[in-house]
Amino acid sequence: MTSFLPAPGEPLPHYVSTAPFDPYSVEAMTDEQVRVNQASQLRLMWWKFRRHRLALVSGIFLAALYLMILICEFLAPYNLHTRNMDFIYAPPQAVHFFHEGSFVGPFVYGRTMTLDMDTLKRNYADDVTDVQRLRFFCRGDSYRFWGLFESNVHLVCPAKDGQAFFLGTDRLGRDVLSRIIYGARISLTIGLLGITVSFVLGIVIGGLAGYHGGVFDLIVQRVIEVLQSIPSIPLWLSLAAIMPATWSPILIYLAITIILGLLDWTGLARAVRSKLLALREEDYVLAAQLMGAKSSRIIGRHLVPGFMSHLIATATISIPGMILGETALSFLGLGLRPPITSWGILLTEAKSVSVIAFYPWLLFPTIPVILVILAFNFLGDGLRDAADPYK
Repeated sequence: MTSFLPAPGEPLPHYVSTAPFDPYSVEAMTDEQVRVNQASQLRLMWWKFRRHRLALVSGIFLAALYLMILICEFLAPYNLHTRNMDFIYAPPQAVHFFHEGSFVGPFVYGRTMTLDMDTLKRNYADDVTDVQRLRFFCRGDSYRFWGLFESNVHLVCPAKDGQAFFLGTDRLGRDVLSRIIYGARISLTIGLLGITVSFVLGIVIGGLAGYHGGVFDLIVQRVIEVLQSIPSIPLWLSLAAIMPATWSPILIYLAITIILGLLDWTGLARAVRSKLLALREEDYVLAAQLMGAKSSRIIGRHLVPGFMSHLIATATISIPGMILGETALSFLGLGLRPPITSWGILLTEAKSVSVIAFYPWLLFPTIPVILVILAFNFLGDGLRDAADPYK
């Protein structure tokens, strides 16, 4: 039998090429593998996030809303404080395109109002002989754009001497749609500012408690337990009561933002602490310590990125929670006050059951609240998955 073993002292035979290895060559991997291996971390996250269709649509929806609040004066058909005293509690007007079989374009029918002397209820009816075409990129109510300069240009306006209340009016004849658009600026930004305060406190305090431990960790945990044991509504009442009634609306807005941030940081701090307690024993942390890295650099550069997906999920869940918190505070009369307008303040118009029964369109501000909360939750799911693209 012939032996394939080499003679003593001779090299072993092999079938491995001695040519230089090119890791990006076609022979080494497919085109898809080359594209993935050469992609950056952000590009990998984008590719995975893009496959989550619901999260992508939610992200586009939220981006459109936040862009909208930059030009809400232009988008609203009426000024925030414009009163139409002849159309108090007017129901929504439908937009039509055809009149008597002919295409007219977007228009609404004029309104006639009669007063029921038995119930004192205003009854509105469409006057089909009064066709009021809508105007676009038109001049209407005056406003101060971001309080900087005067303008009267709107995206859509009613006809000359006409009305266009797409979502109806309230008890003072103010357009509900315009007030919802203006209210979005406060309700959406208060969530971003509040989560900023919450994240700074949660990551800093929770990070130091989890990394160093000891007496500082003990004190932080007791403070968190005390704050979490206080019922929310009495705490809101006490915090709202200390705000002077003479404060300007801007100061009250900033105070509510800080209150929401101060009440929300405890859960994030405990989550950060638990993660850092496990990660601080890793070898790369010891290597950073031996190289002389400070605690702030180790926490911010090495430890926090290790659970970024958890932080992203927490942020996208906390923002709608703060929006709901502001809405609840304003609805209870403990938060923002007129002339500032938010979705919570708009809902105070619907406190009475009789108002809801006769004027249900005053509940329309709940629709954007629900849509925004759902969009943030879907966006959080997509970002959480995309934050770890290798799974």
